[in-house]
Amino acid sequence: MILNSTLIDTIAFDADDTLWRNEDIFIHAQDAFIHLLLAYHDESYIRSHLGEVQVKNLEHFGYGIKGFTLSMIETAIELTEGRITGNEIHEIIQLAKCMLASPVELLPNIKNVLEQLKGQYRLLVITKGDLLDQESKLARSGIADYFDAIEIVSEKTSTVYQQIFQRHQIPVERFLMIGNSLKSDILPVLDLGAQAIHVPYHSTWEHEQVTDDILLRYHNLHTFSDISQLMDWLKKASLDNRRAV
Repeated sequence: MILNSTLIDTIAFDADDTLWRNEDIFIHAQDAFIHLLLAYHDESYIRSHLGEVQVKNLEHFGYGIKGFTLSMIETAIELTEGRITGNEIHEIIQLAKCMLASPVELLPNIKNVLEQLKGQYRLLVITKGDLLDQESKLARSGIADYFDAIEIVSEKTSTVYQQIFQRHQIPVERFLMIGNSLKSDILPVLDLGAQAIHVPYHSTWEHEQVTDDILLRYHNLHTFSDISQLMDWLKKASLDNRRAV
């Protein structure tokens, strides 16, 4: 039973860089990978080529550490013209294992906000990435029990969100999505007529960035500097809803 009177009764959270830190792990691994190949090419070329390979491989391997690792190996083979050694490829695999074993570090105020929301709203996680990795992070995070449902998807588009709404019988006008990626978490939800709140992380993968001309089309975009602002926003939404009734 939903206890509060606001129009919103279902709140979904992205996982990586919304609930816990993630991009930093990729940045550190990428830096180590670049250092490994500096004998073959300069840093900027290695970085740009790896980015191109990653994007190209998304349709084959999807998002996550395993796809990233395969892209690093492919990049290493291409940039060394096949001269990469078995030991160097082993170093890349070890990088991936370290990434997978990284501790799950919750972002500030996440647990406190979830404690306040639990029982008042239906709570979901909607995240993309490797199934086993995301399940592992949720299990190790200590916050899995706050959520009523978990959705791990290969991509986040308006169609995918619509399917989630149908699967969980969520009216679009009663849904709120919270995430750090404008491209994946926010704009597809706004396109459906639902509400979304952008909570930026300090760094965003280039593939997830959105140009200013696209953002100008969205006049109902909310941005918070910290997730703790959510509670006041929900209280105001509830008051506005009561006045409108």
